[in-house]
Amino acid sequence: MKIVYFTHSLLSCWNHGNAHFLRGVLRELALAGHDVRPMEPESSWSLGHLLAEHGEAGLAPFRAAYPDLRPTRWSSPAQVRAAVDDADLVLVHEWNEPQLVSALGRMRMRGAPFTLLFHDTHHRAVSDPQAIRAFDLSGYDGVLAFGAALAEIYEKNGWKERAFIWHEAADTRLFRPPDHDVARSGLVWIGNWGDGERSAEIEDFLLKPAARAGLPLDIYGVRYPDAALATLRKYGAIWRGWLANASAPEIFARHLATIHVPRRYYTSVLPGIPTIRVFEALACGIPLVSAPWSDSEGLFRPGDFLVARDTDECAAHLARLRDDAGLRAELAARGLETIRARHSCAHRAAELLAIAKNLSNREAAA
Repeated sequence: MKIVYFTHSLLSCWNHGNAHFLRGVLRELALAGHDVRPMEPESSWSLGHLLAEHGEAGLAPFRAAYPDLRPTRWSSPAQVRAAVDDADLVLVHEWNEPQLVSALGRMRMRGAPFTLLFHDTHHRAVSDPQAIRAFDLSGYDGVLAFGAALAEIYEKNGWKERAFIWHEAADTRLFRPPDHDVARSGLVWIGNWGDGERSAEIEDFLLKPAARAGLPLDIYGVRYPDAALATLRKYGAIWRGWLANASAPEIFARHLATIHVPRRYYTSVLPGIPTIRVFEALACGIPLVSAPWSDSEGLFRPGDFLVARDTDECAAHLARLRDDAGLRAELAARGLETIRARHSCAHRAAELLAIAKNLSNREAAA
């Protein structure tokens, strides 16, 4: 099967978390024997920032980890048309420009034989619905939503039986426990500041508990304003700057535990959607403590990670993890087991192929 994926960027993960999952799932599809063609615009916001800050060296971790993933950078409609020629399945991520989204939809409406899917991995459907309405999806066969709550929004807007839940997952070929035991110390948090969407939560469930437990805290991420950096310094946390996602497993391997601080939209209007970091951390076998978050879809089992209801409970969990090697080992093993059983990119590749087959069968029947 020829599969074409239009992403904002596969090369860059600078403030671009969906690149993590796409790299892994496209690799799985290629290893399964499919002709996979990643496409990204010649000029993208994420890649521009990455190159401005780190130059070509910033691309080295991706290229080393995914030597066979070579996206085509397009700049003209002719390149788009050529890319989807003879395609069986075309996917378009919601970070693309509306013009591209509508152009591919028109091609499908005019008889292009591929199955066309829109892939949504963001909260804009509720936080900025006008931005989603800018996309003309009338020619699309279906929508891939990264959680049931988001799929339900599409269903209410006319996509009943054509909105499919397709969660993100860990690339377990890259995200795995270290081959050899290494010395571990302190906490690590890998995440961007979040544009004010979780400022209070970061303080209450990350900075304060780490300080109370007396655990050093390393923070990796981008878009930290001066006020945020001042807050980090106040609690003794060390900001390490941008981290290439391909380098995250080795960072997890050096620390005792990590923390999940969901953005506010994923604890209220879009419950049940974890960030990619939950999957990736558990896949690396590092104990995880999470701020309050409703696993309404039952993605994980009780005991895969610890949940803290407030700052005090979070600090208590961290103190237990600091002092109890057995608890750390138990959590690491249980979380890893769940990822390997249910939440790898190989699982998601199989789910995507099943969705595509389902839609093709419906069209043939019609």
